[in-house]
Amino acid sequence: MNQQAWVSLFSGGKDSSWALYRALEDGLNVERLLTVHPAGDSYMYHVPATTLATLAAESIGIPLVNVDGDFDAENVEDAGEQGDKETETLETALRDLDLDLAGVTAGAVESEFQTHRIQDLCDRLGIDLFAPLWQEDPRELGDAMIDAEFEITIIQVAAYGLDESWLGRTLNKQALDELEELNDEYGVHILGEGGEFETLVTDAPHMERPIELEYDTEWDGDRGRIRISDAELG
Repeated sequence: MNQQAWVSLFSGGKDSSWALYRALEDGLNVERLLTVHPAGDSYMYHVPATTLATLAAESIGIPLVNVDGDFDAENVEDAGEQGDKETETLETALRDLDLDLAGVTAGAVESEFQTHRIQDLCDRLGIDLFAPLWQEDPRELGDAMIDAEFEITIIQVAAYGLDESWLGRTLNKQALDELEELNDEYGVHILGEGGEFETLVTDAPHMERPIELEYDTEWDGDRGRIRISDAELG
């Protein structure tokens, strides 16, 4: 009897990568990665550097499904309605897959906005949701990723207390210590759950080859990002 397939909702960032890694460690049959590429801002999906998910998927060795999202959450009046629209894009993509689906993996930590919509989607499709980060302690999650030898690069910041020096920085134990202090002082989420910062996993145990980056930094007063000029597998 063929084992049912899992699909990993994947951006290349640390949270979705950790959910995928944990699924593989638990023996789930992950047959596809799926990346939604929003046209602009998004309530449901990681936005920066999602094009690099293709390189990550090649290194991981699991086929990637790319989905273009023709939505932009900027200046939207009804966040709930927009979130539903963004979820419909994912549901359509999952229904279009020629797979006997068991479930999907997701990297949500604390966002009920995202998680409830994905859970409702799974209920409609009659599949399971694997969300190993959900409501876990942020510091313990960060430590677990680092202990598992995830190499995590910060690619975007947008929070008071995070300056240009964080762009391109590796998320290691020292960085987590500093983020705990910023959490106490300014309320910055230790894992950037509220969009305070975004990440890219450049290497991990489930990746055969690391992603090597060349980039410049862009800073605009109180926020910034790295602009990647070249990326390849090492």
